[in-house]
Amino acid sequence: MSAPRFRPELFAFLSDLADNNERPWFHENKSRYDAAIKEPALDFIEAFGPRLTKISPHFEANARAVGGSLFRIQRDTRFGKDKTPYKTNTGLHFRHERAKDAHSPGFYLHLQPRACFMAMGLWSPEPKVAHQIRHHIGENRDDWVRVTTTAPFADQFELGGDSLVRPPKGFDADDPLLPDLKRKSFMARTKLTQGQVTRADFMDVFEERCLMGRDFVSFLCDAVGVDF
Repeated sequence: MSAPRFRPELFAFLSDLADNNERPWFHENKSRYDAAIKEPALDFIEAFGPRLTKISPHFEANARAVGGSLFRIQRDTRFGKDKTPYKTNTGLHFRHERAKDAHSPGFYLHLQPRACFMAMGLWSPEPKVAHQIRHHIGENRDDWVRVTTTAPFADQFELGGDSLVRPPKGFDADDPLLPDLKRKSFMARTKLTQGQVTRADFMDVFEERCLMGRDFVSFLCDAVGVDF
């Protein structure tokens, strides 16, 4: 039996949604959303579960329609200037089992027309947790350099996100790891094409890249004190 897959209809729907980001349009096209995005995404999550367990038994592939690994399509419009009601991307987040009670890394898949990527790590942790990670990097410098600069991870992924303007407290301005120590997020990201995402073997590709980042995520788990 072949693995669940995403199809071009996913990107067609998201493109149409970007042009018609209104509740009446979405309600009229809800069956398209279910068929092109929701159902394939939940099937993908469920099928990826056993593979994720082999990468680490402490991460979850939760195929519930609400509150699981699939991000909701509805946007939270309470605080931002953008009041459009729906996201124009699909997000899958494979969280750590401790995610509800501790800051912890995860694996993420972002599907959007002409802007697909996958990522892993922690995005913008609170200052106390960011300090923990910086301290762990400082105490385990050789390991950090190894996991972030060794192929195939370094050939495929880039570390990204905003950085502090000044050196963080406790670190010198001439520290050779200062660019990493100043990070506000500890995320690694790699681009994907729509062609890759819609291939029959995409789950294999996604698993392979998760495995590439296994040591990176394990390092971050150690840094924040959760199991890998």
